[in-house]
Amino acid sequence: MIRFENVSVQFDQRRVLDDISLTLTEKRIAVVGANGSGKSTFVRLLNGLQTATSGTVTVDDFNPAKDGRKLRRHVGFVFQNPDNQIVYPVVEEDLAFGLKALKLPKDEVHRRIDEILARYDLTDFKTHPSHLLSGGQKQLLAISGVLVMNPRYVIFDEPTTLLDLRNRNRVERAIAKLDQTVITVSHDLDLIADYDRVLVFDQGKIALDDTPANALSKYREMMA
Repeated sequence: MIRFENVSVQFDQRRVLDDISLTLTEKRIAVVGANGSGKSTFVRLLNGLQTATSGTVTVDDFNPAKDGRKLRRHVGFVFQNPDNQIVYPVVEEDLAFGLKALKLPKDEVHRRIDEILARYDLTDFKTHPSHLLSGGQKQLLAISGVLVMNPRYVIFDEPTTLLDLRNRNRVERAIAKLDQTVITVSHDLDLIADYDRVLVFDQGKIALDDTPANALSKYREMMA
């Protein structure tokens, strides 16, 4: 369970989030809003990439402000641009990077890597240079790098923005099949149309909190 209690975030004189209080228990949660509405700041609070100016964020038994390093093993974050997330020059090395901190036996590391590569049809690219992958393959590698850690939650920040239609659909299918709780920030409203809950941000506040059918219809009216 994720809980926000009177959470605000301020950058200099600008309040990016303003007194947010809510509890999240659903399996699929979407976050939408205009650029600068506070949605990316909101999800970055969930694994300590951003800290609250005031109020409290709790993710299960963790406080991201205090337990950020531990929490990041349980809350995976997939960035909009996979080039910002891929660290090592070879695919299998990049996947092994996060696992080093877990101090797993070598055979378990290899098992996890082989399993995640097979899931996303990347087995033939195991020793391939990461930077030579296609845009869609890079995004799937970024997702794989998060999932290989077996997180409880996966946050996606605009996962389809840089992709063509075929790769956008591949990423959509990959997200749909995840067992983990998923929180997705997106301007791609079709991607989140079947989610359980949609939060619409406007000027640092939650303007709408409803099912996709209701929230997205009203959001489209807001943006007209």
